[in-house]
Amino acid sequence: MEVLDLARWQFGITTVYHFLMVPLTIGLSVLVAGMQTAWVRTGERRYLKMTKFWGKLLLVNFAMGVVTGIVQEFQFGMNWSAYSRFVGDVFGAPLAMEGLVAFFVESTFLGLWIFGWDKLPKKVHLACAWAYSLATVASAYFILAANSWMQHPVGVEFVDGKPTMNSIWAVLTNNTALAAIPHTIAGAFSVAAAFLVGIAGWQLWRKRSEDDEHRAVWRSSVRLGGWVGVVAFAVLAITGDVQGKLMFEQQPMKMASAEALCHTEKPASFSIIAIGDVRGANCEDVKTFTVPALLSFLAHNDFSTEVKGVENLVTEYQAKYGTNYPDDPQLGSLAGKPIDYVPNLPVTYWGFRAMIGFGAISAGIGLLALWLTRRGRIPGQRWFPRLVLGGIATPFIGNSAGWIFTEMGRQPFVVVPNPTGVDGVWMFTANAVSKLSTGEVWTSLIALTTVYAVLGVVEVYLIRKYVRGGVDAVMPPKKTTSTSKNGDPEGGDSDDEALAFAY
Repeated sequence: MEVLDLARWQFGITTVYHFLMVPLTIGLSVLVAGMQTAWVRTGERRYLKMTKFWGKLLLVNFAMGVVTGIVQEFQFGMNWSAYSRFVGDVFGAPLAMEGLVAFFVESTFLGLWIFGWDKLPKKVHLACAWAYSLATVASAYFILAANSWMQHPVGVEFVDGKPTMNSIWAVLTNNTALAAIPHTIAGAFSVAAAFLVGIAGWQLWRKRSEDDEHRAVWRSSVRLGGWVGVVAFAVLAITGDVQGKLMFEQQPMKMASAEALCHTEKPASFSIIAIGDVRGANCEDVKTFTVPALLSFLAHNDFSTEVKGVENLVTEYQAKYGTNYPDDPQLGSLAGKPIDYVPNLPVTYWGFRAMIGFGAISAGIGLLALWLTRRGRIPGQRWFPRLVLGGIATPFIGNSAGWIFTEMGRQPFVVVPNPTGVDGVWMFTANAVSKLSTGEVWTSLIALTTVYAVLGVVEVYLIRKYVRGGVDAVMPPKKTTSTSKNGDPEGGDSDDEALAFAY
């Protein structure tokens, strides 16, 4: 394999792995803050127990997210040094902001939240929960702003062969970022919702025939997860439509590839599913089931406009950006070769459908859980725990498929040309890789993948341990009550005493 292929595999493996932790941390941190708010306002101990239990799982996932996330920024310099030099002036600001928010605000208030249960006033402690949870969202904002610049470069001028930022405000308010951020946050809530429904649903079913003192915790968690999942999917659909319309303007090849639309159509039909091999750019061997004119509506809000196909777009791209790579030895086997402007069609086509399909399945399981737990009911069906536990995976798969589609769909560019932007502010992925040997990249690929696999085992072990332990595994032991000389009870188990977090 070429250095470019290995570098892309390494970045893909580590990034997708890291992003398994990110949405759960974002969504669960806000939900845990909401649970604690409910406890502070009402004094109901079920909300305290919910905060303790889900907060414990949040911390395990947060720690793994930090460890796996550190590698991402190092990879820019490791395998993508040419890319780092090209985008460095632009990426420096949002990545610095993310670092300040994530490693100072987020970590500081998370530490205060962990160790301040029996030391800080309730409302101050609650404020710490909201501070770190909102800082998590803000951290995601800056990362998405940087990523969106790669998808749609704005706020720069071209100086000495590389983009130089002239407006941080334009970068942070990039319309691509403003569409991607609510979509990504909704995806994070979808992941957290499925996590709640799956684990709490299993616990509720497990204790269905017992008079369990923690039953209210599991039922409330299932209901919360179900409603959050349904609302999150609705937001995903709305923001996804906005993103799709922007992609038709900014990256028409990506959206044509998502539909395996090989030839320009007017009006264009939306492909529900394809039968056959979608790898060819002419689609001669593919049959699809379609909805007439729907793609035109998704692209332009009407049912009659033209949508350009892959073959037509290739001609336009060749005229704008060239037909062949430069004859540069750094490009390896691609030096002087024709540029393939067509992304991997099976990945983009099926990735797009996996994103939508698994998101819908997750929302459907949430709806079913709401129905089965209505009016105090406890599900007794044997298939229920298997369904909700399996449902935990569905938004994770949907999120990962969405990001794979987003990143693979912009190939062969690592920085996509802005149709209305500054000339020259774009970069081929082949030009972005570092001057490394295949042995060097193989070594880091194997090492990082092995470390990540070990970390994955550790996280699964810890999550499983605390899930099986239930509420009792995270609540402090009850104090024994003794009797004073005058016969009055001493000690006891008050709410304040229960604040000692066993972390």
